[in-house]
Amino acid sequence: MPFYVSPEQQMKDKADYARKGIARGRSVVVLQYDDGILFVADNPSRALHKISEIYDRIAFAAVGKYNEFENLRLGGVRYADVNGYQYDRRDVTARGLANVYAQTLGTIFTETNKPYEVELVVAEVGDSADTDQIYRLTFDGSVADEHGYVAMGGQAEAVAQVLKERYREGMPLAEALRLGVRALEAQDSDRHLEAKSLEVAVLDRNREHRLFKALPAARIERLLNEADGADGDNGGNGGNGDNGGNGAGSAGS
Repeated sequence: MPFYVSPEQQMKDKADYARKGIARGRSVVVLQYDDGILFVADNPSRALHKISEIYDRIAFAAVGKYNEFENLRLGGVRYADVNGYQYDRRDVTARGLANVYAQTLGTIFTETNKPYEVELVVAEVGDSADTDQIYRLTFDGSVADEHGYVAMGGQAEAVAQVLKERYREGMPLAEALRLGVRALEAQDSDRHLEAKSLEVAVLDRNREHRLFKALPAARIERLLNEADGADGDNGGNGGNGDNGGNGAGSAGS
């Protein structure tokens, strides 16, 4: 006869298994900036994407096993396309997609022997920061409505701590990107993340029609240099008021 395992112990074992699998991967950061929502992933691979467009105003980010979250991404794209075609493009929302993902992940977690080793973020950019939507979904189908920033995968607690200490509302894109990179670097003090090892994308509310845009390495490098230059100017402002003002003007131009 098979050994008896209580339902509580079975759920706990599944949860521990999924958490360990997710923690082995590289982290992803999602945070709001003044013109939309920014996604930053520690991902040196140019073929296996962690960040993707789902629909006009909706994007998807994931950590964990690639084949599992890629299946979920494709299912989300099909859901969005079918509902947008049958009804109206405005009827496709991040909330609706998050509900679908929650049902799928919850069913897999409870009814199969092996849970998905994934965490997801589904984000939708609104007309203003107050109407942005960011939903975080865990391996068991739990959904959290997030505001400001999200860190998942890898040493997520260390990453989230940096974001908690330094994040502020209304950050410009360059500053938000620099913060996201510093948060990812917090997992390993000896590691310096370069533009070529980052996957970065935005949902920019100022664009038309499709608001998702993946940023190439050259643009990432320019933004990081811009943020570093602004930091230097702000530091110099404490030493000499006139020179600091000139530096800030140059950075703004």
